[in-house]
Amino acid sequence: MRHALSVVCAILCLSLPSNLLAQGDDGFKPIFNGKDLAGWDGNPDFWRVEDGAITGQTTAEKPTKGNTFIIWRAGVSVDDFELKLEYKIIGGNSGVQYRSFEPGEKWVVGGYQADIDSSDRFSGILYGERDRGILATRGQKVVIGDDHKPKVSGELGDARELQGKIKKEDWNEYHITARGNHLLHRINGQVMVDVTDEDKTGRRASGILALQLHAGPPMKVQFKNVRLKRTPLETGKKVVFVAGNRSHGFGSHDHSAGCNLLKQRLEASGLGILGVVYYSGWPSDPTFLDNANALVVYADGGGGHPVAAHVNEVAPLAKKGLGTGFIHYGVEVEKGKVGDAFLDWTGGYFEKKLSVNPHWTIKNAVLAKDHPVTRGVKPYSVNDEWYFFMRFRENMEGVVPVLSAVAPPETMSRPDGDHSGNPLVRASVARGDLQHLMWARERPDGGRGFGFTGGHVHWNWGHPMHRRIVLNAIAWIAGAEVPAGGIADKPVTIDDLLQNHDEEIPKSFDKTAHQKQIDEWVAASAK
Repeated sequence: MRHALSVVCAILCLSLPSNLLAQGDDGFKPIFNGKDLAGWDGNPDFWRVEDGAITGQTTAEKPTKGNTFIIWRAGVSVDDFELKLEYKIIGGNSGVQYRSFEPGEKWVVGGYQADIDSSDRFSGILYGERDRGILATRGQKVVIGDDHKPKVSGELGDARELQGKIKKEDWNEYHITARGNHLLHRINGQVMVDVTDEDKTGRRASGILALQLHAGPPMKVQFKNVRLKRTPLETGKKVVFVAGNRSHGFGSHDHSAGCNLLKQRLEASGLGILGVVYYSGWPSDPTFLDNANALVVYADGGGGHPVAAHVNEVAPLAKKGLGTGFIHYGVEVEKGKVGDAFLDWTGGYFEKKLSVNPHWTIKNAVLAKDHPVTRGVKPYSVNDEWYFFMRFRENMEGVVPVLSAVAPPETMSRPDGDHSGNPLVRASVARGDLQHLMWARERPDGGRGFGFTGGHVHWNWGHPMHRRIVLNAIAWIAGAEVPAGGIADKPVTIDDLLQNHDEEIPKSFDKTAHQKQIDEWVAASAK
């Protein structure tokens, strides 16, 4: 009876439309809505939505001068993943770019390409667009060495017989898998190429996803049911940064520049950390956290906090071990559901009418002993908008104060207000209590979180200790092993800090003075 039911189920499944089958694919999520090109970026002269499909077309009257691409901007990049889509091509050549790069020209892409061809030659192959050329032809199992050259290590079938599995001018399913340095292309369930890329200088672990429209004779290519499943990284850890919108003017709350600097230094740390930065608040990419080890939010908070409307999405991931870190205004959320989530994830948050946000210089800072976040960190002094008097878990249960200092009386110079003071904090400052400026929590389920109240002043990332304590914290919540001496990175220059800003650099900006301050911090930290 069980066997008979299985046969019936199989027959029913074969009779179902492919788009309905796709909805049941475990872990796959649609990244094209079937209605418009939201989240995709391509030349409107050549790309449109037609019959529920992303459609690229050239004509004799309107050719493209070079290969042009439509890029999935919502997703920023892909790393380890599986992608399924259906395609149809009439004339010409196309492909799916993945883990790819932009060489500088608009709508131009290079990198790994899963080829699509209207002839019988290229469909299914792995091609290095603007890169290493043909890396595997249909039916080949290939290993690419450090000499950048592919070597055939096995056969998957006859190239012509595999081509026979591909329907001409009709819909076919492409299934691309990239895990670590292992790449697979399948069309209609048939493995077309199996590649292991051991070229350490040529291979790519992450990059953009795009679809190609080839230069040459008139052609038309369509893509529908585009679904992505991100898979856990084969090696290392992944940190997702959510950078908030521009705020407070140049040099303050520089979320994009700050996130990019932290990402770059983590990736250069040798710990095997991969970072990705999403801009302008909560991402529209439905897959962005699916294979993340840590989420770091550096953004304006309060009622407009990026996480506020997405607690139900983050909470189950946190229970599965997703690390959570919040920087500066990102530690402030509303009481109630969001505040309670922060108490669970990190152990504390900035509560309006309780916590305060004065600018002041920390002196004689106290660091947590024997905690991974403070490895290699020396007490340091820097002026910032250091928030304090957080709402913590009752009796500080499970919360480790990582960085603390005594707040001077001038921090209470403003009248009482939502962020400026209240009788409780005034009494605490008058007593000379230690105020906790950074904290960490490791939950019973193994998940980790931190809050860091500094980060208003962008240039402070030039201070080696200010930067190291946050880099350590991010690595720690991601589950990486923080080195005994902390994450070591080369000194930051003012030119480094001027990268990736949302706003133009004012003509009056004094680079020399800021570089001098950084040099002084570096010298003091080396003593």
